[in-house]
Amino acid sequence: DLVRGVNQLLRKCHTEDKIPCFWHCQSGNIICSLFKFLIVFGIMVKLFAISVLYKGAESAHLLKAAYDLQQFGFFQRGSVQEFMTFTSKIITERCNACSRQSVKEQEYMCHVYVRSDNLAGVVISDHEYQYRVAHNMINKVLDDFTAKVPSHLWPSTDDSSIPYGELPAMLARWQNPREADSLTRVQEEVEETKIILHNTIEAVLERGEKLDDLVSKSEMLSMQSKTFYKTARKTNSCCSFG
Repeated sequence: DLVRGVNQLLRKCHTEDKIPCFWHCQSGNIICSLFKFLIVFGIMVKLFAISVLYKGAESAHLLKAAYDLQQFGFFQRGSVQEFMTFTSKIITERCNACSRQSVKEQEYMCHVYVRSDNLAGVVISDHEYQYRVAHNMINKVLDDFTAKVPSHLWPSTDDSSIPYGELPAMLARWQNPREADSLTRVQEEVEETKIILHNTIEAVLERGEKLDDLVSKSEMLSMQSKTFYKTARKTNSCCSFG
């Protein structure tokens, strides 16, 4: 009965695009308890995106990405995806080679690793997804990408031309952190002490940089997405990425 009730609740929340907002409802104590129950049992732990990028001397560019945006409203998804790509690029450019970072942005976490050959991976998840597992996933993705995509294509090829289609299946498989964790136990695991943590995305920006300015100047964000960002910032929206 509990599972049936929770499933009905989740369907209702998904239909009304209100899943994240329940945490802020005054009458949401029971719902919050259910959500905590789901998180404990690994049901609500979520991966939203996995990206592979190449960090050049001046900037980073996207090689391939996969997204799971079902929890966002239909008309939000385009802007959310643009901002996830934008954020992945920003934090990759500000992460040194051979280093790892996990950056908090509102209710999301952005995990990034840049290898010595400048190939980078970014995972965007909720706060409940373990940092170590996220970085192990990045290792696995980058190793697989390296084995299947020649390195001479990385510096100049964009995502539409890269012959690599494994990311959607990987994103789906790693949605369950328990199963994903078992996949990595036979491999060398990432030491959590080597992951640099930041409380906000502003913490990774260079001195004098402001996120608002980067958004305003970005050529990869549409006007609709920039308006979406400004509105979310003004309302401090918990239901939007950005």
